[in-house]
Amino acid sequence: MGSVLNTKTIEGYPGKRFHGGCANVDHIENLAIDRGKALFGAEYINVQPHSGTSANLAVYFSVLNVGDPILSMSLPHGGHLSHGHFASITGKCFDVAYYKLDPETERIDYEQIRQMVHDTKPKMIVAGASSYPRLIDYERISKIAKEVSALFLADMAYLAGLVAAGDRFISI
Repeated sequence: MGSVLNTKTIEGYPGKRFHGGCANVDHIENLAIDRGKALFGAEYINVQPHSGTSANLAVYFSVLNVGDPILSMSLPHGGHLSHGHFASITGKCFDVAYYKLDPETERIDYEQIRQMVHDTKPKMIVAGASSYPRLIDYERISKIAKEVSALFLADMAYLAGLVAAGDRFISI
């Protein structure tokens, strides 16, 4: 139930901690980083965020300013709290518009997203969900984002394992 890995103060990054006694944690974190890079074919990996909200906040505040407009999936339609819901800090920091599912098909309406993007000119479009049980066409939303030079965040926390498995299970 407890270990030095979660009961010791371990702030900062490997080799640049704010407290001593982290050599073993540095080794473990570097190993996780190396494995994550290999698994996802990524140049950079941060294995520290404790939740999707922490990870998304790291992305938002690296490229957005408070008050910037974003477009994301409505929480009642399957989105995530960290995608701008008023109960989350993200909803207090950004000007959020929400796309919703088509009421007839209960699927993402990509043409609605396109129209909203052209109407609202968001600085970022967020795609991903916590309770949308179908595949999201991330490539299509990315292309829509490019139409207005918006940034695109593909929050794939819930399907990262499938993405890492590659074409054997899923293609995004």
